[in-house]
Amino acid sequence: MRFVWAVAAFFLAAVLIGAGIAQRTVFLGPKTEQASISVTEDLPYTVIDGEVLNRLPGAQTLMVRGDGTIFAAYGRTNDLQAWLADTDHNEVTLRGAKIVSEAVDAVEVEAGEEVADAAPAPEAPAEGETGTTTPRTPAGSDLWLDEFQQEDALITPLQLPEDMSVLVASDGTAPAPSDLTVSWPMDTSTPWAGPLIAGGGIVMLVGLLLYVLGIRHARRSRGPRRKGLPPLPETQPIDISVEGSDKGVITAGRPRSAVTRGRRAFAIVPVVAISALMFTGCSSDSWPQMSPSPTPSESPTVIAPEGQQAPAVTQAQAERILSRISESVAAADEAKDPALAAERLDGPALAERTTNYKLRTAIAEHAAPSAIPAKPLQILLPQAFDDWPRTFMSIVADEADETIPPMIMMLTQEDAWSPYKLTYAASMEASVELPPLAPAAIGAPRVPADSSFVAMAPEDLAVAYADVLNQGEDSEYYDLFDATTDQWRVTVAADRKSRLDLFNQTAASTGTLTFETTPGAFEPVALATLESGAIVAITVNETDTVKPTTSDAVIKLTDNPTVKTLTGVDQSATGFSTTFGDQLFFYVPAQGSNEKIKLLGHGSNILDAKVIP
Repeated sequence: MRFVWAVAAFFLAAVLIGAGIAQRTVFLGPKTEQASISVTEDLPYTVIDGEVLNRLPGAQTLMVRGDGTIFAAYGRTNDLQAWLADTDHNEVTLRGAKIVSEAVDAVEVEAGEEVADAAPAPEAPAEGETGTTTPRTPAGSDLWLDEFQQEDALITPLQLPEDMSVLVASDGTAPAPSDLTVSWPMDTSTPWAGPLIAGGGIVMLVGLLLYVLGIRHARRSRGPRRKGLPPLPETQPIDISVEGSDKGVITAGRPRSAVTRGRRAFAIVPVVAISALMFTGCSSDSWPQMSPSPTPSESPTVIAPEGQQAPAVTQAQAERILSRISESVAAADEAKDPALAAERLDGPALAERTTNYKLRTAIAEHAAPSAIPAKPLQILLPQAFDDWPRTFMSIVADEADETIPPMIMMLTQEDAWSPYKLTYAASMEASVELPPLAPAAIGAPRVPADSSFVAMAPEDLAVAYADVLNQGEDSEYYDLFDATTDQWRVTVAADRKSRLDLFNQTAASTGTLTFETTPGAFEPVALATLESGAIVAITVNETDTVKPTTSDAVIKLTDNPTVKTLTGVDQSATGFSTTFGDQLFFYVPAQGSNEKIKLLGHGSNILDAKVIP
């Protein structure tokens, strides 16, 4: 019976091990599933919709093949559609379970509209063609969350949600590559392969044990039972002195039973070794996953308000934009080229550099403007907005010099085709404390210039602060501002007093020096904080006016090459006015709050100088 059970165990072990091995070999399915995409027409751009990429669960791998340069980028679907609005392109979508491609015609834009001003002028279609095509290079757009560019073949792993899409192109003019494939990883785990092989090995050992016990039992009970033998003759002693064939022989070898046991043990070793080798060949996919899912640690949660739109940029996107701006502005500073600076600067940031370039061209020792730092990006507050213009605020430290205070900046993108441009930039106040801000992944709405939900409307802030600089404690707005954190106001007052004292020492009897601060010409930019306040960027202009008080007096610019360069004269009988532009960042609390308006950052540079008519 032991042999029967041993044979049954061997058979069961073979079935179990064979089933386990079959799961990892002949029954193992493909590791990926691929979908080939065929486009409708030869157009310069192809958009693969997020629904196509998420047709199957898991990460996606995009494979593009073609001749020459292959470009691919991904971003929010709405952003890609806006960027391609005036360009004919192919759009790959999911219709039911089928992947389809259709050509999308460019949108006709009437002259004078914002899109027409922002986009390059479209080429006239050739005779017999329809639609308009606006050739533009897709590389380097600030809309893309990431972009890739290779020659002849491009393979890139992705993991995009349904609201993001992929743009495929060549150079923006030639037809986009048409050999497109998207693949998804398939679940090839076989959680029962390992237990089946392990169970088969155990059953095999049991079968071997039964087989050995059966042989042992058979040997012990071998042959019929006999009656007892008659008494044997008395044993005679062996005479070891006898030589020849009658000499007794004593055997020193092992008993046969010991040799047999050794062979059986040797037979068991290969079976155990084979089972061990099969176990080591099983990966973690061959075993059930029993470990519980890790529990995430608690962290503060900020929930986006219902209906709030997506943030203008992501953290990685903002870092890339800042890096591009830093490099472009550095090149413009080196070349003293206002046109190059205008590619990445606008508003007061561009105005101050334009003046600086003019002065540095004429005055060799005139200081260059402060560089725009790109990293590390310490704080990011993007505007939550799906349309344009879009804005984000960033605070970046100077990685090369830790003694320089961080720079707070406002950057704006006017439309889908324009790059982000730096409009406001200022150095942070020492030991300033920022109000609570929304996470970068959620963003914040832009506060209208005439908002009544903050302690002071952004459009009124420049007027109020200019009056405080002019009147000091006599200003009606003085108590609205936090004087304890405003070192800029102290610096301005001290500078004015020092310069006036110096002027009065030599020219008090022949001229006057006056100071006046007025609101700047640029509109404020404001983003909301978590407590319904706002971070507001404004400009104010400080104007110094020097006039003679007697008819025979003349104001000479002997020691003032700056004003001399900007005015083009070295003296005037009517006087001069010099204007400095101040870029200022404030925290304005919510309406009804007990907090005061706090200065967060400041920067000042000369803007212009004129001869008084």
